[in-house]
Amino acid sequence: MDETLLREINRFARATGWLHPIANGYASYGIALFGLLLLAGWWTARRSGDPRTMAAALCAGAATLLAVALNQPIVAAVARPRPYATHPGLLVLAHRSSDPSFPSDHATMAGAAAVGLLLVSWRLGAIAALAAVAMAGARVYIAAHYPSDVLAGLLLGGLVAVALYALTRTLLTRLVTAAGGTRLRLLLAAPPTPTPGAP
Repeated sequence: MDETLLREINRFARATGWLHPIANGYASYGIALFGLLLLAGWWTARRSGDPRTMAAALCAGAATLLAVALNQPIVAAVARPRPYATHPGLLVLAHRSSDPSFPSDHATMAGAAAVGLLLVSWRLGAIAALAAVAMAGARVYIAAHYPSDVLAGLLLGGLVAVALYALTRTLLTRLVTAAGGTRLRLLLAAPPTPTPGAP
């Protein structure tokens, strides 16, 4: 099934030359979008003034980094060759790499960011989830990964985000609340809006 899906997606890639630069650009540099989404999550949490929301935003960023770090030993242990290394007939749009294929670092990062942001804001999380699915699809489209590589990456990233939030939310919320009385307050909560007519 994995190889069948790979070949079908590769056949679709051959038929959609107009999509090549878009998919390749996003697959390679779309990580920047997730950085912006995480920044938007922090900004949303800061404007809310809710310590729990800020804790979720901080956890989302930490989970994204942690998920990629945890993925590295799995990638090394499985050592699955890239699709283009074992299927010479594929249309390859990806920059060839000697790194193993399973699970996908890009999908792991995207899955962690998307689930982490769902804990901050459903609207922002939904945008991140769509971006994560698009990233996973693009990585297969350019023949950098098998479908199972990106599905495993999305699942791993999401699980790390949920687990980290469950383990740290109480502590993070307390730390954010305590930091509200320090100079860090400007990073954690927006200044109150002045009441009209107030001196």
